[in-house]
Amino acid sequence: MGATLASALVPLLPALEEGEELVPFLDPQPANPERPMVQWDQLTSWITPVESFFTVAHYGYPKTSADGWALDIGGLVERPRSYALEEIRRRPRREFPATLECSGNGSAAGFLGGIGNGRWTGTPLAPILKECGVREEAIEAVFFGADQGAEKIRGRDYPQHFGRSLALPDALKNMVLLSYELNGQPIDNRHGGPLRLVVPGWYGVAWVKWLNRIELHDRRFMARFMGRDYVTIRGEERGDQVIWREMAVGRMNLKSIVARVTRRPGSSGLRVTGAAWNDGPPLRAVELKMDSGPWLAARIGEGATAPYCWKFWSFDWKDPAPGEHTLVSRAIDRQGRIQPAAEDAAIKLKRTYWEANQQYPRRVKV
Repeated sequence: MGATLASALVPLLPALEEGEELVPFLDPQPANPERPMVQWDQLTSWITPVESFFTVAHYGYPKTSADGWALDIGGLVERPRSYALEEIRRRPRREFPATLECSGNGSAAGFLGGIGNGRWTGTPLAPILKECGVREEAIEAVFFGADQGAEKIRGRDYPQHFGRSLALPDALKNMVLLSYELNGQPIDNRHGGPLRLVVPGWYGVAWVKWLNRIELHDRRFMARFMGRDYVTIRGEERGDQVIWREMAVGRMNLKSIVARVTRRPGSSGLRVTGAAWNDGPPLRAVELKMDSGPWLAARIGEGATAPYCWKFWSFDWKDPAPGEHTLVSRAIDRQGRIQPAAEDAAIKLKRTYWEANQQYPRRVKV
């Protein structure tokens, strides 16, 4: 991934009913003690504990402190200014849950848990930008973190801060936060504290950590993490030709996963549970298929009405035949989008690590 990941793996303990047993997957999620992440078959809490959230640092972890921290706003604004962290904390407060997913999550068998659902607290960005006076020619907001490194551009090294941009209409949406708390506690250094951007419905690369500067520009920002990295290459077949396109990683794709299978006491059936998520539109359904059978509707439970959060789902599998079985889920939203299979035209020619949202089969033995 070209990134440093913090160490610590703190799995969630499965809260099984008395006598209920996990049915182990034949393709278990690898455990990596050097990467904090969700362990799907042990997931029970809709809100992910901070210590189980994945972390990514492209230029390492800068030394940060809430004391003296400030956010500078400049570029194409009428009134450039600096906001002290305490001033940001005194502004109107907003808190909501939102799912944060690494755009590389699910691209490799060893990285399936780069996701978490947290409760984020902060103040909306839009009123601050408007106070500074957005100039008419501004089209983008560019967000910079305190982390920095050298980048080679046309044969020369240039010092660069991590930076990502949003089109101005996206930056001005009321759900975009300057966040200083995660799950009721100040955001720690590993997760981008003391101040990070929260952009619900977008992959984690847009949630700039250690945020200390915002600039408004009148042209596209094309630094490494916008124009050269976090770019997805996809091919489209047109007759006997393939048309290749490079697209920036942005909003989260529609996705689901089978998280665990359990055997309940006194029952000949199994319970299959999992999670589904997307960039905000309501889900119409989550469906499950066993082997080559038909798609069957699962029950959507916790999180069903939360737009930018994962949804937990379950399915009672009655009287499965003894032997090995393959289970796969797919999510469908109300816009008619369906989570694709790996061979579907939309993704079969995707050649890059990012934005994996293919259906992910899991195997069990009954």
